Amino acid sequence: MTVSKNDKGLWDVQFYYKDYRGKNTKKHKRNFRTKKEAVEWANKYIDQQSHNLDMDFSSFWQLYREDMKERLRENTVRTKDYIMELKVLPYFGDKKITQISTADIRRWQNSLMKEGYSPTYLKTINNQLSALFNYAVRYYDLSSNPCQKAGSMGKGRAEEMQFWTQEEFETFIDVLKDKPVSYYAFMTLYWTGVRLGELLALSLADFDAEKKTLSITKSYQRINGRDVITEPKTAKGKRIISLPDFLVIELEEYVSRLYGMLADDRLFMITKSYLEKEMKRGTELSGVKKIRLHDLRHSHASLLISKLGVQPKLVSERLGHEKIQTTLDTYSHLYPDQSRNLADQLNGLVDGWEEEGGNHIAGKA
Repeated sequence: MTVSKNDKGLWDVQFYYKDYRGKNTKKHKRNFRTKKEAVEWANKYIDQQSHNLDMDFSSFWQLYREDMKERLRENTVRTKDYIMELKVLPYFGDKKITQISTADIRRWQNSLMKEGYSPTYLKTINNQLSALFNYAVRYYDLSSNPCQKAGSMGKGRAEEMQFWTQEEFETFIDVLKDKPVSYYAFMTLYWTGVRLGELLALSLADFDAEKKTLSITKSYQRINGRDVITEPKTAKGKRIISLPDFLVIELEEYVSRLYGMLADDRLFMITKSYLEKEMKRGTELSGVKKIRLHDLRHSHASLLISKLGVQPKLVSERLGHEKIQTTLDTYSHLYPDQSRNLADQLNGLVDGWEEEGGNHIAGKA
C-alpha cells in the first residue's frame, strides 16, 4: 500500500487487492484530508473485497447495499437507506460486525421503543437489520444472526385494520365527481383492490373493455422527480383482473375524455401525493372516517370476504399476493364471519330435512 500527498495537499492511496476472480487488481483513491483517513479507507475496501468480516458495521452495510441494489426495486433500496442511516448506523456504525451481540440488539430495540414509534414501524426497522445479518450469515459465514436470538419488536400489522364499507365509499366518492381523474382513480382502487403503484402504472393498452379486464403488468413510483416503472411487487402481481360491468362503463367514459391518448400512455397522469390530498378533501367533505390510500385495498378485500363470501384462493389471486398464506394472515379476522355463515347454512340443511320428516338421534325412541 502506497500513501502520498498530491499537488492539492491532499492524500492519495494506492494498493492491490484480490477481486472476486482471485485476480490481483490495482486500486487508486484520491483526495483524502488526512493520511489516516486514506489508510482506513483502503483497509476497509480490502476487507470488503476479501469477504473478511473483520470490518465495522457501516462498511458491511455499504457492501450489502452495493450487492442488493441490483436485485431490489429502487424504492425498496431507498427505504433501506432511510432506515439504516437514521435508525441503525448511528447506533452500530462503528462497532465490528462480529462483535455485535444479542444484548446490543436488545438495547438498540429498547432505545427505539422509547421513541413512541408505531408497532408496525418498529417491526419494519427490526426486519431491515435482521435482513442484513441474515445476509452476513449466508454469504460471509457470520456464525449467527443476533437479531434472531434477541427476538423481534413491534408487530407485523396494525391491531385494527381500517377500511370503508361500501356505503362509506359511496358517500366519499359522491363528493369527488367534480374532478373526473380523482373520481375514476378512486373507483378503480376500491372496486379492483389494485395497489396504488399498479393503478398509476396502468396504460390505455391495459384496459380491455370488450373482455372487461385490467392487465396488471407493472408498477409506478415517483422517485427524485423521475417517473419510474418497475415490475409488480410480487411475481404473482402480474395478473388479469375481471371488472364488473358498471366499472367497465365508468372507465370507458373516462377514456373517452382522454383525447389523443396513445396505447402506452398512463391512464392516470397523477401521483400518490395528489391522491392523498384528494382523499383528505373527500373525507372532509363527506364526513366519512379517515383511512390511508392503501386501506382502499383492504376495503376491497373486506367487500369480497365479508359481503360476497369469496374464498381465500380467489381473493389472493385478485390481490396479487405471492402466497395464499399472506391473504389468510392479513384478513383472518374477516373469516370467522364466514365460518358462522357456513354453520348457519348447515343448520338450514338439517332444518329442511327435519321438516320433511327426517330422524335424528335425540328423537329416536
